[in-house]
Amino acid sequence: MGPIAARGIKIDVADRKAFGRRATPSDVLLQILPEGLVVPGLAYLLGLAVAGIAVGAVLLSRRPPVTQRLVVAFTPWMAAGAAFHVLYQLDAVADAIAPLFSAPTVYATTFLVAGAVWAGLILADRRVPLALAATGGVATLAGAALVVQTATARGTFAPALPVAALIVSVVVAVVTYAVLDRIRPTVTARTGTLGVVVVFGHALDGVSTAVGVDLLGSGERSPIPAAIMEFAGSLPTASVVGKGWLFVLVKLLIAAAVVVLFADFVEEDPAQGNAALGVVAAVGLGPGTHNLLLFAAAGLF
Repeated sequence: MGPIAARGIKIDVADRKAFGRRATPSDVLLQILPEGLVVPGLAYLLGLAVAGIAVGAVLLSRRPPVTQRLVVAFTPWMAAGAAFHVLYQLDAVADAIAPLFSAPTVYATTFLVAGAVWAGLILADRRVPLALAATGGVATLAGAALVVQTATARGTFAPALPVAALIVSVVVAVVTYAVLDRIRPTVTARTGTLGVVVVFGHALDGVSTAVGVDLLGSGERSPIPAAIMEFAGSLPTASVVGKGWLFVLVKLLIAAAVVVLFADFVEEDPAQGNAALGVVAAVGLGPGTHNLLLFAAAGLF
C-alpha cells in the first residue's frame, strides 16, 4: 500500500467525473469543501464512534452547564488540534495513529480528547473551566513544540513571518472588536470573552491566509475563499495591496455579524448559544493557528 492508501482515501471530485458519472448533490458539496479531505479506515471510524458514545453518555448523564467560561476553556484545544494536523502534514505522526489527525478527522479526534478530559473533570468534581483550559494549553504547547522540533531538525523552521502575522491579527482583532463595542455595546456585553475569541479567531484565519497567498505564494484549498481572492486579484488594486485583503475584510465582517446575530440567542438559550459561538470560533481559530504553524515549519520565507 502506498502512503496515500495507508493514510486514507483522498476525496477528489475530478476523479469521480472521470468515470462519466452524473454529478450528485454530494459532489456539489465536495466542491464547496476544502480539497484534500481524507476518510480514515473503518476501524478508526468505529473507534471514534465508540469514544463519542462513551463521552456523550457521561455528559448526558451529568448535563453540565455550557457557560461562556467553559466554551472559552476549549480554545487551547482548538489550537492543539491545528498543531497535530500540521504534524500529520509534515509526516511526523506514526502511521498507526496518523489517520486520526488528517482533515477533517482531526476535528473529531480533538473534540473527543477534550470531551474525555471534560467528562473526567466532571466525574472528579474538579474546577472544570480552569483545568480544561490548562490541559488544552499543555496539549497545544506539546504539539507546537513537536512542530518546531521537526522543522528545526529538517532545517526549515522560519518563524519571523508567522509571528508578524500573529501580531497583525491581534491588532486587527482589537480594532474590529473596539468598533463593535462602540457601535453595539449590548452585544459585546452579552457575548463577553467568547465574542472576543470569535473575532480574534477569524482575524487570525483571514490575516494568515492573506499572508500565505500574497507573500508566500501558497494556494487556498477552500473554493469560496479562493473565489473571493480571485475576485480581489482582478481589481486594479491587486498589484499594490495584493488579493488577500478582501478575504480578511470578509472574515472580519462575518465574525462581527455572527456575534451580533448570536447575542440574543446566547441570552435566551445560553447552552446552545454559547456552544454555537464556540463552533464559529473554532472555524476561525483552528485554521488560523494551522496556517501559522505550517508556514513556520515549512520555511517558506
